[in-house]
Amino acid sequence: MKPAPVKPNVTIEDLQKLDLRVGTIEAVDDVEGSKKLVNLTVNFGDHTRTILAGMKQERDDPSEIVDKQALFVVNLPPRKMAGLESQGMLLDLGYEDGVTPVLAVPDSAVPDGTRAG
Repeated sequence: MKPAPVKPNVTIEDLQKLDLRVGTIEAVDDVEGSKKLVNLTVNFGDHTRTILAGMKQERDDPSEIVDKQALFVVNLPPRKMAGLESQGMLLDLGYEDGVTPVLAVPDSAVPDGTRAG
């Protein structure tokens, strides 16, 4: 893989608009009728959210990520996909570069809801 060019600069204010938090994936359910989407139930410490992720074709068994912590964007507007509402976005590494995606995870456990930055 050849790394992509670096994107144009953003300001620190732009970056601070993103609310990136660690959550624990408590369940991974199939989204019927979708070739890509799975439905994640994610615990953020003080609340749980439903987040849809397009990983069905990336993993032989998407349920292998149950009980793992990962990084999520939690301040995106809710989005309807396949008839369900997603309340955030899972951050993964590799998809945009054609590499089999992996989760962006803390290197040791932190409390659910911990913010990045």
